[in-house]
Amino acid sequence: MIEVKKTENETSASLIRRFTKKIQQSSLLKQARGLQFKKHPESNLMKKKRAIKATKGRIKKEYLWKIGKIEEKRNK
Repeated sequence: MIEVKKTENETSASLIRRFTKKIQQSSLLKQARGLQFKKHPESNLMKKKRAIKATKGRIKKEYLWKIGKIEEKRNK
């Protein structure tokens, strides 16, 4: 926890500036933003669905290539 105490003859603006600088130096803000947008791991069901969809698309492209609808077979 970061704590900044106001000294004598210090303005509020300079106190806020000093506080902001300490936060940036401590990298607390970076950690908080990292937790805010944390990506959750993909579930096994979603992985399977994505794999099935990719396989179906691949099979469809191969079929279209074989019957002559697609001129060139593209490899990734």
